[in-house]
Amino acid sequence: MPAAIEQATRVLKDNHFKITKQRTAMIEFLVGTATNRFVDVTSIDEFMRKTFPKMSHNTIYRNISEFADLGIVERQVQGDRASVKFQCDFQQEHHHHFICSNCGKVIELKDCPLSPEITSQLSGCEVTGHLFQIYGLCPKCANFMNN
Repeated sequence: MPAAIEQATRVLKDNHFKITKQRTAMIEFLVGTATNRFVDVTSIDEFMRKTFPKMSHNTIYRNISEFADLGIVERQVQGDRASVKFQCDFQQEHHHHFICSNCGKVIELKDCPLSPEITSQLSGCEVTGHLFQIYGLCPKCANFMNN
């Protein structure tokens, strides 16, 4: 079993979730397709419904939501489209991304841009979380677009 699947399975077990064949299939799908890019939730739903025809949409979306709550996947919403990617770093969950607008490739940013200058503007507020994403073209797509 690949390390990423083992890590996700361990997170489920540690949080008292059963390791079902459906959850295992979803994790395997995410590891195979969503480790370096965000994948539309609808494509996960389509895969799961083809693999397990009697599985309901609600069950699929509930599992995706539970995976996000546990840190197995990261969520992104743009307009009315929700997408997820497999957690790229279980040791350091707090991180940010560069996302290629053309191919969807995700590059993890190790440094957090939330500076004391920003938080000082929030006098009296308690920051409990934040998201930061940069969009543009990855080197491959930028090179292709410029030629």
